[in-house]
Amino acid sequence: MKATLEEMYRDLGISRQVYEYGKEIEEQLKERFQKIEETVEYNQMKVIGAMQKARVSAECFQSSTGYGYNDLGRETLEEVYANVFHTEAALVRPQITCGTHALAVALAGNLRPGDEMISISGKPYDTLEEVIGIRPSNGSLAEYGITYGQVDLLPNGEFDFDGIRAAISEKTKLVEIQRSKGYQTRPTLSVEKIAQAISFVKSIRQDMIVMVDNCYGEFVECEEPSDYGADMVVGSLIKNPGGGLAPIGGYIAGTARCVENAAYRLSSPGLGKEVGATLGVNKDFFQGLFLAPTVVGGALKGAVFAANIYEKLGFHVVPDGKESRHDIIQAVEFGFPEGVIAFCEGIQSAAPVDSYVTPEPWAMPGYDSDVIMAAGAFIQGSSIELSADGPIKPPYAVYFQGGLTWQHARLGILKSLQSLVDKKLVTL
Repeated sequence: MKATLEEMYRDLGISRQVYEYGKEIEEQLKERFQKIEETVEYNQMKVIGAMQKARVSAECFQSSTGYGYNDLGRETLEEVYANVFHTEAALVRPQITCGTHALAVALAGNLRPGDEMISISGKPYDTLEEVIGIRPSNGSLAEYGITYGQVDLLPNGEFDFDGIRAAISEKTKLVEIQRSKGYQTRPTLSVEKIAQAISFVKSIRQDMIVMVDNCYGEFVECEEPSDYGADMVVGSLIKNPGGGLAPIGGYIAGTARCVENAAYRLSSPGLGKEVGATLGVNKDFFQGLFLAPTVVGGALKGAVFAANIYEKLGFHVVPDGKESRHDIIQAVEFGFPEGVIAFCEGIQSAAPVDSYVTPEPWAMPGYDSDVIMAAGAFIQGSSIELSADGPIKPPYAVYFQGGLTWQHARLGILKSLQSLVDKKLVTL
């Protein structure tokens, strides 16, 4: 006899109480989910249009080795990305190992000794601190004589335009904006707000480069920061745009000059974009991008579901259950380390891979405190897949993201709640 859906969830460790609580929350989100589907459809048409304009063909899926000269797939894929982000050029490579690497390449390629970069969205993501030299590290920009300034967001999460104007000097070459919150509980920046900041910076000096760390934000809205004059948008392929299929990689999309400079840093002066074998990943890159709008939509539903689940239980969540979404990350502030750990244990137990593993906090490279990460993923570190992580330090917030399907994201959130209930950290 066919098992009921509730029985299927029960077999996966979800009690009736948690299951019914989840159903109650989901019932209230139908209108919200419909709006997400409308964004998915818009972005799906945008990606298809970009692929057709670039004349993607089966020949683009062929592999190259060695130098990778004349790799049709690589060149066409970069044209597709430029079409999607409405930029002059793009650099999309498996040689870019992660989002931090993509940002480091973009910065190092476009800054020179004596230049200054300014972050106008406050403290950058933890791993970028060593790239810049905020925390000393071998090979940082600071070691090459590149200075750093920072303008924090206002307490309400808005840009401090007076502070930005005061911070910019003659030697300011690049302004960095981080779209997502990172390990902070500030609001994620909308494309609309980023557009206002870009316009303001360009009104002070048109020649300044504006780079947007676009990680976790791609395809969440119908437009991207590059639609409003960002000189570079930068991200990871094992997040949103890889659609869960890209096994590695990053992208830099922007002006031809900025992308060319980054390419010379990624490979070497004189070689730039001309080299870089794709080693059989072209099809996954194309197909992952094709699936990305749908995958991001599922992750967004999971984030909205999580916000409403935990907000109703009295926890501080960012964004809250009703406000608009600008990335796929959902922060839940527990205020005690046991909550972060129990949440991550629940997410891990929902995974299709390594579900039997218990995640533990550890001294992860690039961070200033122990970090716990739950990610039973097909691709290591792929945060478009169901995952959760957080630093073990006040305010003891966990950051949930991903889920290649809405159904898996839903299970993950219910498992996280079940873990907290079982440990008597939450009462329904």
